[in-house]
Amino acid sequence: MAFGTQDDTDEVMNEINMTPLVDVMLVLLIIFIITVPVMKHSVNVDLPRAINQPENLKPETVRLSVSANGDYYWNESQITPEELLSRLQTEAAKEPQPDLHIRGDKAVRYEYVAQALAAAQRTGLRKIGFVTDPQQ
Repeated sequence: MAFGTQDDTDEVMNEINMTPLVDVMLVLLIIFIITVPVMKHSVNVDLPRAINQPENLKPETVRLSVSANGDYYWNESQITPEELLSRLQTEAAKEPQPDLHIRGDKAVRYEYVAQALAAAQRTGLRKIGFVTDPQQ
């Protein structure tokens, strides 16, 4: 049973079936008609202009070292525990506050480092960090 006749000739087909093309174009037209009004519903606001320049104000860094025998060094100069407290208070009053880097010797008793950390916290310093050597 044959459903259609088929030519055995190798002729090129001259016609283009336009129905699928028209269907696709109509669907796209409907999509654009629906979405364009939704995109237009916005509130017009006159936004203020601002200059976006990074602030190059970098706070200084204070290095507090605790030696193996419990001596305190403020940026490589030796100080007493009383001087430590007064210098920490001076630095805490600055704006912006400096970073405090505490470097404790490996052999120092933890008590000395804890006292320096507690003194820094009492004075109100907020940026406190510990300096360590990474293992090779």
